[in-house]
Amino acid sequence: MASVEVRNAAGKVVGSRDLPAELFEAPVNGPLMHQVVVAGLAAARAGTHSTKTRAEVAGGGRKPWRQKGTGRARHGSIRSPQWMGGGVAHGPKPRSYEMRVNKKMKRGALRSALSDALSSGKLAVVDELSFGEKPRTREAAAVLGSLELEGRVLLVLPEPTEDGNVELSFRNLPTVKITFSGSLSVYDVLRADRILFTRAALEALEGTGTDEGGGSAPADEPEVPEVAE
Repeated sequence: MASVEVRNAAGKVVGSRDLPAELFEAPVNGPLMHQVVVAGLAAARAGTHSTKTRAEVAGGGRKPWRQKGTGRARHGSIRSPQWMGGGVAHGPKPRSYEMRVNKKMKRGALRSALSDALSSGKLAVVDELSFGEKPRTREAAAVLGSLELEGRVLLVLPEPTEDGNVELSFRNLPTVKITFSGSLSVYDVLRADRILFTRAALEALEGTGTDEGGGSAPADEPEVPEVAE
C-alpha cells in the first residue's frame, strides 16, 4: 500500500498516511480520463450563441428591383445571406453540448487521475490549516512556500469551513484553486502541478471521515473554469 508524508503548515514531517490502493494505485486509463474531461468542459458551455436567419432579420419584404431588364443580378430580398445586414446561413443556434458519462466512468477516471498524480509526485498532505480569526493571504502564501509547492496548486478541503478563513486566505493567490473532496474533478487533478490535501480531506475522500456522510465515492465532474463535466 502506498503512503504519503504528512507535514504541518511549517513544512515539518509529522507522520505518514497510508493511501487506499483502490484510489491511488488504479490503472491509469488515458482515453477514459480524456472522455470525462471533454464531457466536463462541454457541460460548462452555455450554448446560448445565436444568429438570425433571413426569416428573422427585419426588413427586406419588398423585391429590391424588378426581375429582368436592369442588367443586375436577380434578387428577391435585401435580407438574403449574401447581402450586408442580411441573415446568416447555417449559423449557430442555442443548443446543449451535454455529453452523457455514467458514474462508473467518472469514478474510474478520477481514480486514474489520482493514481497518476501520486506516481508523478504531485500529491502533498498537510496536517491542518488554520488562520485565526480573519483571513491572512500572506500566511497562506508562506504555507505554500514551506511545503515547497509551486505552479498551479489545487487545494482540497473536506468541506467549506465555518468561518471561511481558509478559503479566503488562499482565494487571492492566482495560482491556487480551492475544491472539496465531494466535488473533486478529473480536470482539476490533471491540470494542477501540485495537489495539496488536508488530512481531513484525504479521510473524506477515502470514506473514513468521522463526520456523517463526510466520506463518499468520487463525485460527478464539477464546473470548469473556470469549467465542467
